[in-house]
Amino acid sequence: MQQTIREIIQTSIDTKKNVLENPELLHRIQQIVEAMVAALKNGNKVLFCGNGGSAADAQHLAAELSGRFYTDRDPLPSEALHCNSSYLTAVANDYGYDVVYSRLIKGLGKQGDILVGLSTSGNSTNIVKAMEQARQLGMINVGFTGETGGAMKDICDHLINVPSKDTPRIQEVHIMVGHIVCQLVEEQLFKTN
Repeated sequence: MQQTIREIIQTSIDTKKNVLENPELLHRIQQIVEAMVAALKNGNKVLFCGNGGSAADAQHLAAELSGRFYTDRDPLPSEALHCNSSYLTAVANDYGYDVVYSRLIKGLGKQGDILVGLSTSGNSTNIVKAMEQARQLGMINVGFTGETGGAMKDICDHLINVPSKDTPRIQEVHIMVGHIVCQLVEEQLFKTN
């Protein structure tokens, strides 16, 4: 069992190292930070969506922005779209789960807002439909996916396609990149020096 534990930890380290050594991915992280800072300065908001563990990550990252990361500061307008269970269950029942996020984007989204969609495969239909709706509204799409980018690849303005096909390792990198983005957004918006 100890060997298996070591192998899992090493695989996680290797996946993160692959991101660290990929200048293109590092540049994309910077572009996401810059896009979020500009959007928030312009009075826009950042919305997150995901399924399962990715929904938990979406909620976690939204809270880092709307609550705080390192700095005591004003809240930033950010929310995870799955947090209203009455809405989610009603729309899933009445219209289908594929549209739970796109319908909410249609009601809440506006030009210049940012949608961050998390899907390890990049093929989650409800995330893809949300991004299609966001694009129609003139929102900025940020995708966190696995290696191929899936269907989300072609509808993202900024794509973090983690170089892995292993769902847990992809999610570990998603939260790491999300934390980097939240820290840098906070630093850029609330510089104390």
